[in-house]
Amino acid sequence: QGRIPIKEIHLNEPRWDQGTFVGRAKHFFTVTDPRNILLSNEQLEKARQIILDYKKGVVTPGLTEDELWRAKYVFDSAFHPDTGEKMLLIGRMSAQVPMNMTITGCMMTFYRTTPAVLFWQWINQSFNAIVNYTNRSGDAPITVNQLGTAYVSATTGAVATALGLNALAKHVSPLIGRFVPFAAVAAANCINIPLMRQRELKHGIPVTDENDNRLGESSKAAQQAITQVVVSRILMASPGMAIPPFLMNSLEKKAFLKRFPWMSAPIQVGLVGFCLVFATPLCCALFPQKSSMSVSRLEPELQEKIRASHPGVETVYFNKGL
Repeated sequence: QGRIPIKEIHLNEPRWDQGTFVGRAKHFFTVTDPRNILLSNEQLEKARQIILDYKKGVVTPGLTEDELWRAKYVFDSAFHPDTGEKMLLIGRMSAQVPMNMTITGCMMTFYRTTPAVLFWQWINQSFNAIVNYTNRSGDAPITVNQLGTAYVSATTGAVATALGLNALAKHVSPLIGRFVPFAAVAAANCINIPLMRQRELKHGIPVTDENDNRLGESSKAAQQAITQVVVSRILMASPGMAIPPFLMNSLEKKAFLKRFPWMSAPIQVGLVGFCLVFATPLCCALFPQKSSMSVSRLEPELQEKIRASHPGVETVYFNKGL
C-alpha cells in the first residue's frame, strides 16, 4: 500500500468489480455513507484537489492508494459527475438515509388524518424532486417545466393513493392501515421516475457495444432502465416501511408507549433508519449500473442499423441511472 505509480488507477471506474453483486454493494455502501454529509468544505476541497491533480498526472507527495480512493469517493459524494459543480447537500446520495428515515418515519407515524397525509406525502415528493434534480444525467438536461410536471403529478398520485387507501383501510384491521404510506410511496415512484425521465422514453438513451462504441439511441433500453430503477426504488423503501409496522403495532399495545405516546415517532424513525442503512445500498446494487439487453429486443429500425454497421454485435449496453 505504498506510493502509487502514476496513471495506474482508473478513477472513472468504481474501486470494486461491478460485475458482481458484492462489488456493487461495497461500492454503494461507500457512496451512500451518511458520514459524508458531515465533511467540512475544506475536506471536500482537499479531496477535489487530489482528484483533479491526479487526473492531470500530478500526484500529491506521500499519497497512498487507500487515500486516493477515499478522496475519489468523497469527491463523488459531493460533486456532480457531468457538470463538476457542488451538489445541494440534501440531494446527495449520502443524505438519502438520514433524510429518508426522518420523512418515512413521520409518514408512518402520522398517517391517520388527512392534513398529516397531505403534508408528509408532499414533503416526501418535494425531497424526491430535489434528489432527482440533483442527480440528473448530464447530457439529457431536464427542463424546469418537466420537473414541475413530474413533481405535481407524483405528489397528486401519492396523496390520492394514500387518501383512497386510508378510506378503505378504515374497514379493515389497523395493521393494514399502517401499510398505506408504503403503497402511496410505491405509486408515486411509478409516476415520478418515468415522468422525470420522459425525455429518455421519448428519444431513447445511448446504447453501446462492450467497448463503449455508441450504436444509437433506444427507447426500449430506456424502458428497461427505468423499470429496473422503479423496482429497486420500491424495494429500497420496503424494509423500512414493511418491518416497522409489525413492531410498532405490538409496541403500541405495551405499557411503555401508552405512558409515553410521544416516543412513537422517534422509535419509528430509528427503526426505519436502521432498515434504510442496509436497504439503500443493497437495492442500488441489485442491477448492474451498466445494464444490457440483446439486440433482438431493440426497435426494428435500430436492429437493422446495428446489424448493418456492427454485424457481430449481439448485446448492447447502457447506463441505467439511479
